[in-house]
Amino acid sequence: MSFDPRHKSKKLVDGPERAPARSYFKSVGYNSADLKKPLVMVAHSWIGTMPCNFSHRELAQDVMAGIANSGGTPMEVNTISISDGISMGTEGMKASLVSRELIADSIELSAVGYSFDAAVIIVGCDKTIPAGAMVAARLNIPTIIVYSGSIAPGNFKGHDVTIQDVFEAVGQHSAGNLSEKELTELEDAACPGAGSCGAQYTANTMATVLEFIGISPMGSSTVGATDKRKKDVAYESGKLIMDVLANGILPRDIITKESIKNGIACAAATGGSTNVVLHLLAIAHEAGIRLDIDDFDKISSATPLIGDLRPGGKYVALDWDNAGGTKLLAQKLLAGNKINGDIPTVTGKTLAEESADAQETKGQKVILDIQNAIKPTGGLVILKGNLAPEGCVIKVAGHERLIHKGPARIFEKEEDAMQAVLENQIDKGDVLVIRNEGPKGGPGMREMLSVTAALVGAGLDDSVALLTDGRFSGATRGLMAGHVAPEAAVGGPIALVEEKDEIILDIPNRKLDIGIDNQEIISRRKKWEQNKPNYERGVFAKYAKNVSSAAKGAVTS
Repeated sequence: MSFDPRHKSKKLVDGPERAPARSYFKSVGYNSADLKKPLVMVAHSWIGTMPCNFSHRELAQDVMAGIANSGGTPMEVNTISISDGISMGTEGMKASLVSRELIADSIELSAVGYSFDAAVIIVGCDKTIPAGAMVAARLNIPTIIVYSGSIAPGNFKGHDVTIQDVFEAVGQHSAGNLSEKELTELEDAACPGAGSCGAQYTANTMATVLEFIGISPMGSSTVGATDKRKKDVAYESGKLIMDVLANGILPRDIITKESIKNGIACAAATGGSTNVVLHLLAIAHEAGIRLDIDDFDKISSATPLIGDLRPGGKYVALDWDNAGGTKLLAQKLLAGNKINGDIPTVTGKTLAEESADAQETKGQKVILDIQNAIKPTGGLVILKGNLAPEGCVIKVAGHERLIHKGPARIFEKEEDAMQAVLENQIDKGDVLVIRNEGPKGGPGMREMLSVTAALVGAGLDDSVALLTDGRFSGATRGLMAGHVAPEAAVGGPIALVEEKDEIILDIPNRKLDIGIDNQEIISRRKKWEQNKPNYERGVFAKYAKNVSSAAKGAVTS
């Protein structure tokens, strides 16, 4: 059965009774011929406050040209975005995860309100990417997601640098190992233009994961934001959406349990961000797919780490692009039977067909063969135990301590922990416990990059551990356990830990425990009192009342 390319819009603009709607459209430049074509939403999250999405309006014009030249009528839609890098370590960071839901909701409202037939969603910074996939699954109209691309690395003292170096330099400065002049010179150089954080942090992890799921064109994500080829990526995506629409290819045809498993393998093979757990759980939820937090550990355990990418490795996203891009990674994982090559993609080809023409740059060292893997298993590990009954997420690059036992140092919020690090109050062997930063407790599950980077800068990353019911940035490195669930705000065991309690992180046995018996846990729980909410009205209060556990993706529906 053929698919009607105007399956939504004809109800909005066809017929004498829809003259008022057509009149409004004509007031902003559309004509009668335009309104007889499929209406295609081009949604993006341009904002004039950060580099990650700064190129979106320009890219949108290229996408719209591709749509217009292929028989469609493009219409631009804009939503918000929050910079994790700018808000990190402040109250503003609580807005980041909340924005994921708001971005998805606002695109959904525009899509329904204007009866769009299809969508191209341009994404950039961390939360815009899962939000785009979530709303695609929710709407289930023909959709392509296009990543605006990575920032180019900066240059400082003859070396490539990224924003990760700036965060870690704060710790070096506080430890007296970097002058204020050098810190300023580094901050001036690290971010030379538009684009998302340059290494395999959350944005690049999620962008490449969406290619492996099939909802983004394969080979498009590693092209840098300021690379001249990005205009071609955008224009071709505009053309492609008209084919996707004509063929009736829907997001839920593409986003399946098997394709999500491919996405997990992509993240595991490249040492990607722990945030992929939270976001893929949310995407699966929107698509009606049952995905469990334990699935990440199973797939990661069976997937070798073959991407030598920062923060755990040596290279950045643009190096990956020069080496052969996502097609090369897919080809190498397919050769080892680590992913499913039969899944369909937005192009109409399977993943195996899409990666068949991968071109590997001779001598490249970014994406390795499976037999030469950096590590036989991937970077994502799920720990459970009496401190995290619902689980927590940890990222390992292959050289970390596998077991750590140490005394708990309790911090009721991120700022307190940061102050302790900067004032040299943390000892080797300590386990920093930062709580009341979960989805409900924060609310918004702040990332802890300021603290973890300061620990690295202070030279403590190889001797301490940190656990939190909040999140970590994709740039985080060291022995750090995030997403501890249940969170402190609902009385999870992390709320019951006391100063100097022994904390045991046991990666081989997948355990995170507190060194007290069950009776003591029960006794402490009886005395526990829930904190007063940090927000009693507005968007944060609404979010806190509705958000689920991190173990379920922190979704609000």
